[in-house]
Amino acid sequence: MAAHATGTVEIQAALARLRRATGLPVAFGGLVDPGRRQMRISELSGNATVALRALAVTSGSGLGGKAVALARPCAVTDYSASRQISHEYDAAVAEEGLRSVLAVPVVVRRRVRGVLYGALRTAQPLGDRTLSEAVAAARDVEQALVVREEAGDLLAAARAEPAAPAGSAAAWEQVREAHAALRALAPRIADPGMRAELLAACGLLAPAGGASAVSLAPRELDVLACVAAGATNAATAERLGLRPETVKSYLRAAMRKLGAHTRGEAVTAARRAGLLP
Repeated sequence: MAAHATGTVEIQAALARLRRATGLPVAFGGLVDPGRRQMRISELSGNATVALRALAVTSGSGLGGKAVALARPCAVTDYSASRQISHEYDAAVAEEGLRSVLAVPVVVRRRVRGVLYGALRTAQPLGDRTLSEAVAAARDVEQALVVREEAGDLLAAARAEPAAPAGSAAAWEQVREAHAALRALAPRIADPGMRAELLAACGLLAPAGGASAVSLAPRELDVLACVAAGATNAATAERLGLRPETVKSYLRAAMRKLGAHTRGEAVTAARRAGLLP
């Protein structure tokens, strides 16, 4: 899945957070076109016109292009009068009525993947707090993109790998680890379509041999999947973003439903029921 087609949910969420945290009236942004030295403004919040929509910003040009080229936040107090940037996009910025503007790059694995902008319609300094909140919003997008890419890799692997031979313990362990990783990542995916794809892939890795008499809650199954892959309660808690006590509670509930007295018995019972690979 191309980043420019699938990152809009994350950008939208970051823009909402940026406006909510700073009070800035306008926020916009987009992702860098894969394989090209430009980013395209795809998402806008608080805008009065469509002047900035779909604007392609070349690396090094304007404020956003400067942020892309330097891979660091940049800001100007009066966009049209600033001598710190080039002015290829003055007409669009002026049509939207923007004066003070900041641009923060989204950097994943040392590569700029997008830019978030925040702006005022008056010429005044934006301040350190506003810049800090914009950076925090960009970090949210960075983390979401990393999770999305990890999920995409796991999903591709789950689709490409043939079923493990029944006698291959090592191969089955790989399947179980992939199953646990997919289930751990799914709740962190903002895009509902991709989240559904991940959970569907989990189902392919653990095909039930018929309707199971046991029904586990999603988090109970998440915990059991980690346990089946060899994770301790502490490791499971870290992986799923839960407290250790919460993991124990889910595990106890799953054991009760499965009629198991130990972790191992619960995993075995879940596999027999077709709930785990």
